[in-house]
Amino acid sequence: MAFVCVQNAGRSQMAAAFAERERDRRGVGDQITIVTGGTQPADHVHEIVVEAMRERDIDLSDRTPREVTPDELQAVDIVVTMGCSASDVCPATWNGENRDWGLDDPHERPIEQVREIRDEIEERIVSLFDELLSQTPSAE
Repeated sequence: MAFVCVQNAGRSQMAAAFAERERDRRGVGDQITIVTGGTQPADHVHEIVVEAMRERDIDLSDRTPREVTPDELQAVDIVVTMGCSASDVCPATWNGENRDWGLDDPHERPIEQVREIRDEIEERIVSLFDELLSQTPSAE
């Protein structure tokens, strides 16, 4: 799965971090690959986002926004955009699923609003994992 936005400095970084944590909690590291990136990456993750995630015991201070590549997107089954269309992101030949979560950009928002965005992302990640893992046949 890929989490993509324009700057890769806020929403997609939070989503990827929550997804990594959820993947580890559920012990499905061998089943789920997580990619994050942007179409026009910023120089650093927004400080307000780093602060909000630290409150959830997740450290984003060492992460650097990066450009997502068409090859990376070709390799995943689902691309989640954060409030920006995937039409400029996904390769024309890509047949996977795209979801746009329509989230507000946390950049230059007060911490209270960033916390609300963070909490919504966390809830959506848990729901996404519930949905995806309920579709996976068990190895019984």
